[in-house]
Amino acid sequence: MIKNVAVIGAGTMGNGIAHVFAQFGYNVSLIDISDDSLARGMKTIEKNLDRMVSKEKISDQDKQDTLARLKTFTDVKTGVQDVDLVVEAATENIDLKLKIFKQLDEITSENVILATNTSSISITKIASVTNRPDKVIGMHFMNPVPVMKLVEIIRGYSTSDEVTNTIMEASKSLKKVPVEVNDYPGFVANRILMPMINEAIISLHEGVAGVEEIDTVMKLGMAHPMGPLQLADFIGLDVCLAILEVLHSGLGNPKYAPCPLLVNMVTAGKKGVKSGEGFYDWTHGTKQLVVADNFKK
Repeated sequence: MIKNVAVIGAGTMGNGIAHVFAQFGYNVSLIDISDDSLARGMKTIEKNLDRMVSKEKISDQDKQDTLARLKTFTDVKTGVQDVDLVVEAATENIDLKLKIFKQLDEITSENVILATNTSSISITKIASVTNRPDKVIGMHFMNPVPVMKLVEIIRGYSTSDEVTNTIMEASKSLKKVPVEVNDYPGFVANRILMPMINEAIISLHEGVAGVEEIDTVMKLGMAHPMGPLQLADFIGLDVCLAILEVLHSGLGNPKYAPCPLLVNMVTAGKKGVKSGEGFYDWTHGTKQLVVADNFKK
């Protein structure tokens, strides 16, 4: 039974994962390499809890109880002591993830489940650097974690039924809807989503339509809550590129090749919301969408 959880990474996904585990009664160790990152992560968690209180989704006491279950650490070894589950939510970089899992395998008890929030990298590959491949699994939460219901549960080649069932039940305890999928590039969510985003970028690149026009067609015509180019900005254009490269390499199909425009934008540092500019300008400080200068007619 899982009671104590460690989350590696206090960024957008990591602090959201830590938030939901703590909110639903788990003791959580939030781990990052710097005190500044941890402070930002905790500030985000408190801000999101305040929003939930204002909307009367939780009480102020619920907020205080949630925060009381959270502890922060810059030392991984200290942070993972006495935990039952570790959820890694570091940058989507395979070399970094392999390094983290090799270390986790060495410093945690052999019965600890090691999960990754990767959105596209092979669970089997990650598990291969450990001595417990049966206890390595994917828990792909959706952003924003406190709001989105889906968790993709990805079984590696050797992931056991027991571990899979345990993680499915843990996800349900967070009021999430877990969906079990197998370990192939992009899993389900990004194998379908990223080619759509890439095709939207190709349509822009080839002059089929502008940013606003493409997003409006998909919002009004397909009932999407936001258009693919706006969504790409929120995900991070660098993350979209990394996932497409995993799909292209792993499946060997040219249809997954990232659009040259996407490659150029990431190379130029235009990564979407996180950098202040992508297909839209995010520096103006209002909720109104402003198309970035490079894409204005």
